Amino acid sequence: MPPSTKLLTYVVVLYYIYPMDREISVLLADWEYDPENPTRMINAADGRLILQVRRPLGIEQFELTGRPDGKLPGGYTTVLDAVEDRLRSFTEEKGGDEGFELESAEVQQLRDEGILFYYRYIVLFQMNQFTRVIDDTEHNLRLCNVLRRYCSSEEERSSVLQFEPYIIRMHATARAMTHVEDDRVDVAETVINNAIERIEGLEQIDSPAFQFERVRSVNYLRSVMEQVHRRNPNPLEDLKRELELAVEHEDYERAAELRDRIRDLSS
Repeated sequence: MPPSTKLLTYVVVLYYIYPMDREISVLLADWEYDPENPTRMINAADGRLILQVRRPLGIEQFELTGRPDGKLPGGYTTVLDAVEDRLRSFTEEKGGDEGFELESAEVQQLRDEGILFYYRYIVLFQMNQFTRVIDDTEHNLRLCNVLRRYCSSEEERSSVLQFEPYIIRMHATARAMTHVEDDRVDVAETVINNAIERIEGLEQIDSPAFQFERVRSVNYLRSVMEQVHRRNPNPLEDLKRELELAVEHEDYERAAELRDRIRDLSS
């Protein structure tokens, strides 16, 4: 089939699969993209609260309970719940977990699910929804523990565990901020110190991403500790104020440095 014929066939197929009445220009026009205010929580038709993020070319929508995509894999709330249920059944039958092993398909499903939770908790963190961030990062920390213990493939295991330092620091930061908001600075400091010790005590993984995330996460948490001492519940706020002053005084070298730090802390 000539390339032009293939292209025509592809366009025709797309037309019938995605008819014009399904294009979303009306939705996008109703909510203009604003990089300073790209998120909102709204009630769906059935009353449940959902999270939406306006991107330059579209809209993302997240469920706020269970999986971000709202799916129920095998009837379970999450793939992780399904795996942990299989582990419980195995342990009850065998009298222990020796011999339990994740199937390759389960590892892939867990990895994909962890990414979905990551996408959601990044947005929630930027919205100061710290309790929800704690829940989502707890899910991914449980996921790491399951992979560490029951995934026999080092490559598959490391593909997720290399990012564990980052998950720990996001979890700890969210917890610390909730304590600061409750004026429990001493508890917040303990949370941060414990997280630093946990990250530094992680088993080495032969991955540049692991080395980078471990160093960056420890430095980030030390920065959070400084903010906690100053009773500022959001470590990004001071940097943003400094950036505004740098731009105002046309100190563009300093502004570029601050933008890099803000980007690192936001990712």
